[in-house]
Amino acid sequence: MKTQIIKEFHVPAPIAQVWKSLADPTDVVTCVPGASITEKVDDANYKGAVVTKFGPIKASYTGDIEIVELDEANSQMTLKGRGLDSKGKGSADLLMVGKLTGKDGGTHVNFSMDITIIGMLAQFGSRLINDVSDQLLNQFVDNFKAKLASSAPAPAPVAAAASSAPVTISDTNTSTAGGSDASVTVQEVAPVESAAAKQDDNALDASALAGTVAKSVFGSIIDFFKRLFGGKS
Repeated sequence: MKTQIIKEFHVPAPIAQVWKSLADPTDVVTCVPGASITEKVDDANYKGAVVTKFGPIKASYTGDIEIVELDEANSQMTLKGRGLDSKGKGSADLLMVGKLTGKDGGTHVNFSMDITIIGMLAQFGSRLINDVSDQLLNQFVDNFKAKLASSAPAPAPVAAAASSAPVTISDTNTSTAGGSDASVTVQEVAPVESAAAKQDDNALDASALAGTVAKSVFGSIIDFFKRLFGGKS
């Protein structure tokens, strides 16, 4: 039994990010329901497994995945897969061609899959195979979008709130022949200590210094007279 499935969807992510994930089977397989990569043979060949249900039948396949083409310049890829029923009752072959296009600030994904099924599953016909495959693909799309969203760069931190420093506002009116234009300039300035406060602080410092000097001088004079009269008596 042979059937073809065509699917397209839009991802709100840049084409470079979508391509990087789709071109890596070990990354994108986590979005495929029931699928797993069991071994990486080389950069173009992998071994994997998939378990799914077609009606009352639970199918389990183990097989090989080959990356036939990865044309990053044109954002196009071709993959080939072959799986064998774990119970030896059939096989499935897959040829998938995918194309990415940048659109509306995101990426439009379009791909087709040619599927050939031999064995027990073939008796269900292409209609059931297509219905089940469509459900699995919808789950894949949802999982893939969620994966890209979770790996997107975090937004830049919001700027800190304005400081409590005072703000000066100057209003400049410029009269012209046609009327007048008013411009308002808002400028944040650092807190400035008032001139009066500075004078008060300087006065306090000067008074304290003068008091200390006077106390030292008068103390020395008193000690001198004490020694002078004390000696004569």
